[in-house]
Amino acid sequence: MILGIDLGGTNIRIGQIVDGRIINIVKGPSPAGLSLDDSIAYLKLFIGKMVTDDVTGMGIGVPSVVDVERGIVYNATNMPSWKEVHLKDILTDEFKMPVCINNDANCFALGEKVYGAGKECRDMIGVTLGTGVGAGIIINNALYCGCNAGAGEIGSIPYLNATLEHYCSGDFFISRYNTTGRQVAAKAQLGDSWALNIWDEFGGHVGHLMEAVLYTYDPEMIVLGGGIARSYQFFERKMMATLKKFPYPQTVKNIRIEISMNGDIGILGAGALHLL
Repeated sequence: MILGIDLGGTNIRIGQIVDGRIINIVKGPSPAGLSLDDSIAYLKLFIGKMVTDDVTGMGIGVPSVVDVERGIVYNATNMPSWKEVHLKDILTDEFKMPVCINNDANCFALGEKVYGAGKECRDMIGVTLGTGVGAGIIINNALYCGCNAGAGEIGSIPYLNATLEHYCSGDFFISRYNTTGRQVAAKAQLGDSWALNIWDEFGGHVGHLMEAVLYTYDPEMIVLGGGIARSYQFFERKMMATLKKFPYPQTVKNIRIEISMNGDIGILGAGALHLL
C-alpha cells in the first residue's frame, strides 16, 4: 500500500492506494497559514492517521518548485512559511519509509498518464486550471520535470499586460469581474448572457494558453484538470475558435483535448511517483 498525498495551499488530501485504486481517503485544511514548525507538526499528525503496517511508502505533490532528488520544497504557493523545507528527510525520519516529492501539476500529469486519459499517449501535457495554472509534461512515456521540477510553468509566460496564469485561472474572474468562476458557472447554467460572455472571453485566453502548449511541446493530447476545467462546456467553443487561428492547422487537427474525469487523479499521481 502506498500513500498518495495532495498538499495544496487550501486543502490536504491523502489516499491509501492499492493496485492503482484508492481504498480510503481523508481530507482536511492545509497547514498553509501556520508557522513552519507548526505546519510540519500538523502534517506529520495528519499523515500519521493514514500510516498502517501495510504502508510501504508515500508520494507527495506540492504546489512548489521542488528539488526532486533531495526532496526539498522551495517557496510553496500560498504557504508563506515554506521557503526551504527538506520535506523528504523530515518525513523519512518520522515514518521510516521511502518518500517521493514532486510538483503537484507533475503529479496530475503522471496520474493521467498512468491511470487516466493519457494511458495510450506517448507525449501528453496535463494542464490544471484553478487558483493558478500548472502543467505537467510527459515525453516519450516519461515524466519530464526539468532541473527544478519547474518545467511546464507556462502560466508564467508574459501575456497582454500580465501573464497567461492571470488570464486563465481564477484570478481572471476576481480581478476583472470581482466574482468567482463557480459563481459565473452557476449563472451560465441558467443561460445568463453576462456570464456566458465572460466565459467566451475566458475561453479566448485559454485558447492562447493552448497555443503556447502546442508551440512548445506539440503533444498528442492535452488533459485539462482543476476546478475551472469543470466548466469546459462554457469556454470550449471560444477556445477552439482561437486555436483555429494557429498557423499550423494540421497540429490543431491532430491535437486531442480531454477533460480529467477523476477528481482524485492528483492523489493517484503522487502515489505513482514510486513507479518512476
